[in-house]
Amino acid sequence: MKDECIICGSPLKYLENDELMECAICHKKENSKTACVKGHYVCNECHTQGMDSIIGVCLAESAKNPIEIIQKLMALPFCHMHGPEHHVMVGSALLTAYKNVGGDIDLVKALSEMQVRGRKVPGGACGFWGACGAGVSAGMFVSIVTGSTPLANEAWGLSNKMTSSALGAIGEVGGPRCCKRDSYISIIKAVEFSKEHLGVEMELGDIKCVHSKQNNQCIGKRCPFHA
Repeated sequence: MKDECIICGSPLKYLENDELMECAICHKKENSKTACVKGHYVCNECHTQGMDSIIGVCLAESAKNPIEIIQKLMALPFCHMHGPEHHVMVGSALLTAYKNVGGDIDLVKALSEMQVRGRKVPGGACGFWGACGAGVSAGMFVSIVTGSTPLANEAWGLSNKMTSSALGAIGEVGGPRCCKRDSYISIIKAVEFSKEHLGVEMELGDIKCVHSKQNNQCIGKRCPFHA
């Protein structure tokens, strides 16, 4: 088995109902459905420690392909095989590529806002909420570049359509979850959406997964990115 728990490497278990757990790193107590089989729980904040580095990496990036950008983020020390860091990384990669192909945004402000929003989507949302955080992150990308609010008209509709498109494509492949696969799917749908609805065309290339050996639940040939 590959490592899953960032404390001991044991497989994770997912409960049907919340239980009060204590983070093995910061010792904060909170309700959660996720721990490893040996009982270790790590809160979202500790799991994503070091994620602030995303902003600096993205600001120094010139790539116009968001897949290329997120693959660089996935190689950073803070990024695990699965985890809520992907809920920030997807939108950040899209914002960066969008800016690099001529999209009219303040990238520093946009990346900072993505950090705030993406961090609010907890790990496991895909299974417990029916809304994968990678797909929601793609919706956040559209929300940020269009300036959407709950009272917006067209921007509100576009943001929700983007999330729906990403989640629909993720659902078509089926589970179990893979944060890498779902991030790639969300980015592809966002690139298509941006071209059609925002008039901004980002680049895409072939995607071949290099993470399957680290994923205990890899779906193999059923994955569109299986090498």
